[in-house]
Amino acid sequence: MQPLLQIDNLRCEVSTDSGPKTVVDDVSLTLGAGETLGLVGESGCGKSMTALALMHLLPQPGGRISNGSIRFEGINIAGLPTAAVTAMRGSQMAMIFQDPMTALNPVHRIGKQISECLSLHAVARFPDTTSRNAEAVKLLQEVGMPEPAERMEYYPHQLSGGQRQRVMIAMALACQPKLLIADEPTTALDVTVQAEIMALIKALQQSRNMAMLFITHDLELVRDTCDHIAIMYAGRIVECGSIGAVFTSPRHPYTRALLDSRPGGRARKSLIPSVPGQVPQVFGTAEQCRFADRCAHATAQCHSASPAAEHDEAGRMVACLRWRELSL
Repeated sequence: MQPLLQIDNLRCEVSTDSGPKTVVDDVSLTLGAGETLGLVGESGCGKSMTALALMHLLPQPGGRISNGSIRFEGINIAGLPTAAVTAMRGSQMAMIFQDPMTALNPVHRIGKQISECLSLHAVARFPDTTSRNAEAVKLLQEVGMPEPAERMEYYPHQLSGGQRQRVMIAMALACQPKLLIADEPTTALDVTVQAEIMALIKALQQSRNMAMLFITHDLELVRDTCDHIAIMYAGRIVECGSIGAVFTSPRHPYTRALLDSRPGGRARKSLIPSVPGQVPQVFGTAEQCRFADRCAHATAQCHSASPAAEHDEAGRMVACLRWRELSL
């Protein structure tokens, strides 16, 4: 069976005062129906830009897909006009954004914003305002909103952070998409609400057999939520494999560094390891490993040659010149 989503050699650029800047470089990912893929990396690695490229929502003017393909159910949507992809948003693929306070329209009531999704993408099933409002109430109830009929009349600022996130989930799932992109959906929430939201997303995903691209910094959430994980650094995927394999035996030094940075599992009062330096602001085209300047295992070769993506005996992808000799 062909995957629901297949990304091959995707490259994206945005315009800056100094010229075009590559923000996603040669990214390849595969996601099947009902599967969950976690996309992990530090801020500035290109995770959100990858998600925005799938939805044709790269920053404008100047944001564009400069190379590669994005096949959704076998159709290359990277080459489609934006208007054609707009028709797919909501109905075929949907996105939960990082901050619901800025994603929701502050001057429209919650009910109107949910029913608008239905009027744009499901007018055949909900042809009038009455049916759309009834479905909006049902969706709010499904995502665990207390007193959903009353909340229909609320504005975003009248809701808590967790309730606003529930509204975002209701809007994303309103038209029963096949692919859900969740871009750090629990970033602004406390741990209790975070657990509730993730349990809700997973339950709805399983009941609807949706695929999910889950973007986060939280490795524990990835381990508990995802089937596969892709590690991203400076616009490129450096390691990709099953959750069990990557967490048990990471191949790339950057993956190992991220796993070591987790607070749990370390002796009390011991310092949590950190990686010196930061993600480069400009990725450039230099022929070297982009992680070399921060890697404790880097050699002269790492500074002079760009690693190609390779696969180990189990099919896991890794892009590191020394992964076969390193024991991480």
